[in-house]
Amino acid sequence: MQFSKNSRIWIYQSGCELTPAETSQIQQQLDSFTQDWTAHNHQLKATGIVHYNRFIILVVDESQADASGCSIDKSVRFLKELEQKYNTNLFDRFDMAYRDGDRILSASRAKFENLIKEGKITPDTIVFNNTIQTLSELENKWEVPFKESWHAQLFGSLMPA
Repeated sequence: MQFSKNSRIWIYQSGCELTPAETSQIQQQLDSFTQDWTAHNHQLKATGIVHYNRFIILVVDESQADASGCSIDKSVRFLKELEQKYNTNLFDRFDMAYRDGDRILSASRAKFENLIKEGKITPDTIVFNNTIQTLSELENKWEVPFKESWHAQLFGSLMPA
């Protein structure tokens, strides 16, 4: 299925890395959910992806039908169920994800601040911008160097001189 670059996305980050078995199970549940996902009785052109065993990304191409408040509420309920079933937190917006070599790690806001002060997060460290809203942004603005992210505006003053 092809999706417009302007398709809306929502990114939910797991507080921990999911196992391959959990990722597979969640992907199956996402496929089922998005296949039946509707807005005001109109089928949404949607898909869900588990990326890097850590991120759940919902995509809706609104050229067919717009995601409504009710349909977004359905997705939140679905994700809350996943959260409970897999004992993770998908709604902590201050859990910061970043790359450490080939690994993707996350840290609480306080720990992230300490990593910056200690020089373990540098201007070139790749961070994940989970606030992006379109498929185009996912391809171009999701994984960015710290110095080019919103993180730098919030935490940049903590960088060692």
